[in-house]
Amino acid sequence: MQRAATVIDDVEIAVDRIIERIGKRIVLGIPLGLGKPVELCNALYRRAQATPDLKLKIFTALSLARPAAGSPVEKAFMAPFVERVFAGVPELDYVKAQHAGTLPDNVEVCEFFFLTGAMLNNAEAQRHYINSNYTHAARDVFNHGCNVVAQMICKRETAEGTRYSLSCNPDTGPEVIRLLEKHGRPHVVVGLVNQNLPYFGNDAEVGAETFDYLIDAARYTTPLFSTPKMPVTNADYAIGLHASTLIRDNGTLQLGIGSLGDAIVHALKLRHEQNPVYRSLVRDSGIEAAHGELIQAVGGLDAFREGVYGATEMFVDGFWHLLRAGILKRPVYDFWALQQLIDERRCDPGQLSPAVLDHFDELGVRVIRTQDFEILQHHGFFNDATRYERGYLIAPDGTRVVANIAEPQARAVIAAQCLGTKLRRGIVLHGGFFLGARDFYEGLRQLSDRERDAICMTGVDKINQLDRNPRLYQLQRADARFINTGMMITLSGDFVSDGLEDGRVVSGVGGQYNFVAQAHQLESGRSILMLRAVRDAGGQAVSNVLFNYGHTTIPRHLRDIVITEYGMADLRSRSDSEIAKALICIADSRFQDDLLARAKTVGKIEANWQIPSRWKHNTPQALADKLRPYRQRGLLPLFPLGSDFDALEQALLPALAQVRQAAATRPKWQLLWQLLRFRPRAIPRSVLPYLARVELDRPVGMQRRVARMLLVEALADAGDRI
Repeated sequence: MQRAATVIDDVEIAVDRIIERIGKRIVLGIPLGLGKPVELCNALYRRAQATPDLKLKIFTALSLARPAAGSPVEKAFMAPFVERVFAGVPELDYVKAQHAGTLPDNVEVCEFFFLTGAMLNNAEAQRHYINSNYTHAARDVFNHGCNVVAQMICKRETAEGTRYSLSCNPDTGPEVIRLLEKHGRPHVVVGLVNQNLPYFGNDAEVGAETFDYLIDAARYTTPLFSTPKMPVTNADYAIGLHASTLIRDNGTLQLGIGSLGDAIVHALKLRHEQNPVYRSLVRDSGIEAAHGELIQAVGGLDAFREGVYGATEMFVDGFWHLLRAGILKRPVYDFWALQQLIDERRCDPGQLSPAVLDHFDELGVRVIRTQDFEILQHHGFFNDATRYERGYLIAPDGTRVVANIAEPQARAVIAAQCLGTKLRRGIVLHGGFFLGARDFYEGLRQLSDRERDAICMTGVDKINQLDRNPRLYQLQRADARFINTGMMITLSGDFVSDGLEDGRVVSGVGGQYNFVAQAHQLESGRSILMLRAVRDAGGQAVSNVLFNYGHTTIPRHLRDIVITEYGMADLRSRSDSEIAKALICIADSRFQDDLLARAKTVGKIEANWQIPSRWKHNTPQALADKLRPYRQRGLLPLFPLGSDFDALEQALLPALAQVRQAAATRPKWQLLWQLLRFRPRAIPRSVLPYLARVELDRPVGMQRRVARMLLVEALADAGDRI
């Protein structure tokens, strides 16, 4: 459907136009994450607050909010950081109302993915949560009556006029619009221009005719919401190192956000840039000895000669670092026969020869149709001087031949005049949405045209599944490694990553199920699920490897490779007994005996089986001992991919975590006894700036004095790191 976009310079005017077109029942579909048009959302929310008979339903996911702190010390730490990093970033009014419990009765917010843990204790948000695979999100938005589609966009001027980019979020919006147009439902499409968004072309680029209204004024070019980096722990690094050994050169990679993803990227960079160091790290940490056969069968330890291709719903900044490191560099092309010949090394993308025509013929690609010609010429297979017209190719000298490679005259003319010299416009990453830290956005804005054109932001219906073009996508996604994170796993192989057994939702399934299922569809694909073996709960260690659990995200029949900080379990095609044994072996040793006893009680493991000795020392201390030499050499830094925290804050983060741990685990009498013996005048001068940063340089009250004492202790343990 062609639209005549109206340019508006104020969101209030846009709200007036929406109501005039749609009426007072508005179902607003906005992207997950970064691409929400915050000022328009807030204007609609304010209008609903002031107009009780206006019904506003917001359907979205991953509504971003500034990080919040708990204790007074944490608030003192976070306040200056938040003010600095989020200065000028507009906040979503409906999110603030959700947290405050003040949403009006005529406003409803439905999300299919929460910011992790943000809504765990919010009953209203939990009631309106919609469980949906990412690939079904557009369908569900439509089914809920969506009649307004809106998102943040950016623009650029070209010789053909103004063009617009869906930039960070072409993931679901275009599919929702297609459904609305297909079914003839009255609707409005709105774009809000923010020129701080990096401009991406390919599938993300659209014309003004996509929109009914374009909100374009300088005041809406605001800073982008960023996600600060968190420290990478020993457990994170151990998991990342294991995962890095399973990535195959010339393969495919999907990654998620967070410290585990950062650890994998850093390990891959070590593997590529400092291979001898990487190999010694893999050897010294015991990974190679424990999993050498799996590494050889699935991955590798060599540097990346061919590189990898990214097929990922979330374009995290780790991929940007891999691009800069020369690892994300394997291009794919959108014509199946061409991709197959490249995969089989029968076509050199850098030097095309007439032999490729014989190979096309062998694959049964003979008649060239209009769409085939357009794709092949886009990729440089046909040179720009060649034209196509109603089943005929017109060579640069004007010779007209039938577009059939099998016809001798046509083949001769094509070989002599029509072939390009080399392929072009290959794509090194297909991504559905991006979100990350401030330097990531700046890095994307600074990409060269060639680098930017090699990234295709597109719909999740194209990335998270094979359905759109199975033959092509299977060829492109050679040796795919889809890496995802979760919370818990049971000894039967059920993986828990989105919710708790009491029904509360922590985050959402998102695209995790899609990628796990896809890994099983691809002949050389593998699903890699990561989790930390233990978590801290009120100062007590709790196992994340469980005998059973009352909630499942990834069912046991889709089991594949599971990684904890202590090792890898290859569960594909394994029996129940083999699965249970493998998972017990990579559990924390403090919980192994109980897990084994329960498995034996129900007969899943034979009575005489014992845990092999090599797996009986899975403890945080043993792990720290293995990694300490590399930590001390600076090879495993706290923030391997950079940080928005300054140097002082970076030192404080692990120290504050140690304070929380000590406060939760030590008896109060012991803390008070320590405090009586504590001498404030003995505090080193070097520590004073850290205390001042969290307002503990002159603490008032017992609780804050204890916090100061514990922080001084933690900073002393940090030694030369501060």
